Amino acid sequence: MSNNRISIHSILESDVVEKISDWADKNPIISDLVEFLSLEFHIDITSDLDIVNGYERDSSNINGSAEVLCRPGNEQECALVLRCCQKAKIPMTISAGQTNLTGSATPEGGVVLSIEKMTQPSVKVDIESELLTTPVGIYLEDMRKEALKQSNNKLHYPVDPTSRKEAMVGGTLSCNASGFIPGPTGATRYWTEGLEFLTPNGYTISCNRGDYISENGEFIFDFPDGEVIVEPPSYPRPDIKNASGPFSDENGQVDLVDLLVGSEGIFGLITSATFRLKEIPDVFLDLFFTLPNEINSVRFHQFISNHFNGDLSQITALEYFGYNCQTYMNHRETLFNSNSEVGIYLQVPLYNETVEDVAEDWLNILTKSNCGIHEEGVILLNTPQNWQTFFDARHSIPANALEKTRQLDTWSILTDTIVPPENFPEFLDVTHSILHTAEIEYLLFGHLGDCHLHFHLIPSKDQQPKALEVYQQIVEKSAELGGVYSAEHGTGKRKRPDFLKCYGEDAAEQIRKTKAALDPDFLLNRGNVVEQICVKTSQTIET
Repeated sequence: MSNNRISIHSILESDVVEKISDWADKNPIISDLVEFLSLEFHIDITSDLDIVNGYERDSSNINGSAEVLCRPGNEQECALVLRCCQKAKIPMTISAGQTNLTGSATPEGGVVLSIEKMTQPSVKVDIESELLTTPVGIYLEDMRKEALKQSNNKLHYPVDPTSRKEAMVGGTLSCNASGFIPGPTGATRYWTEGLEFLTPNGYTISCNRGDYISENGEFIFDFPDGEVIVEPPSYPRPDIKNASGPFSDENGQVDLVDLLVGSEGIFGLITSATFRLKEIPDVFLDLFFTLPNEINSVRFHQFISNHFNGDLSQITALEYFGYNCQTYMNHRETLFNSNSEVGIYLQVPLYNETVEDVAEDWLNILTKSNCGIHEEGVILLNTPQNWQTFFDARHSIPANALEKTRQLDTWSILTDTIVPPENFPEFLDVTHSILHTAEIEYLLFGHLGDCHLHFHLIPSKDQQPKALEVYQQIVEKSAELGGVYSAEHGTGKRKRPDFLKCYGEDAAEQIRKTKAALDPDFLLNRGNVVEQICVKTSQTIET
């Protein structure tokens, strides 16, 4: 039975807690932290800037700064570091695989806590219950492989973001990472069954889905020295693929697991996770096909949605290659018949069927969709050669676009916007118009199944200010049409203005209030999602 009173436990012995308090009473500076943690507790911590500097930027390329790097190896060491930093009021930023594009792992001074050594205990699969328990410091792809190995290829973890080989499990939990599968089942939160979690002051919480659900908009955190009321956000949240800020509910009923997944580390540190697994299909049907234009691809999205009675999670990919993609794609002549065509990659999981059983049926479905799909434009990718050609083509697009950016010595600006299906055609029309009017080069690709496409802007150097204006216009339009600015990349520090455009200042204040209850000095992952304004004093905290 669920309740809203959360059990809090200390994993630090009382003499250790007292030792930390005595140390903190001496008003230590950050160099004292290095000496204290290394000598007293033998924690891997350094102020060597040649090492620390490697953690000052994530894939967002936003400038950051830090004075100390700490790499704890287990939950207890993490609790020690958190408690020391809270007591000494030293800011700390959690870092995982650094693959995020929003600056959420970019430090703003103080300590970087890297989870890269949080790799024990090893991944464990319970085949009977179809659950997997994992540490947070291993790479997602390694965890996915363990699921297959330990289940004898019977069960798999379906979430497969593009960066799965470089992203750590903890990072995917932090931003609610998603993969190709349309709908809620494509994202991390859907599959998360339980978490081990450390509060910013180093106490531990163990929670399974359904254990703790807020009541009347409140959680009660039962700390040893008194209870703390924590109000989860309640701003309206569009019911679409969504990675824009912490989970919220207008009715004040939030599962603690949902609140923590996707919160970008502002409420604490996840140290272990339990995920549900899914029976792996016998085989996948993989198809690439061309359509005359984008209008037909939008019609096809509606057609395939009707075909599956609105449940597109029955397919495992519906990817789109649209405007200007061919310019940046290797093997374009193999996949496309003309420069004006657009392309779609469709993947269908098959159970108790073979590709041969269904290929002809699917060819008929596609050609009879009245979306301009012809048999000569359909390629079966279920051969090694065809798959490798498509795989190389798909991954060449962002690589070649990045190379063009480097040649121009300019920026790449990638939208992550999403809108509800009924507003998708209007959003595309308006965004194309904005970009053509600005005369900025761009290409369009992404997750058609969720109406979540990426406009990749490649401005010339003198167009950079204009490109930022255009990006803001696109974000504003997505919000106007009931969408959000981030379907999969999160908010971090880069997209804080986008959060305000989408949800408003009141929503930001709700998040600050939730954070302040657990982290009153805004020390942990400061700058992520909202600016570090303390609710109690309404003053900006100095960095």
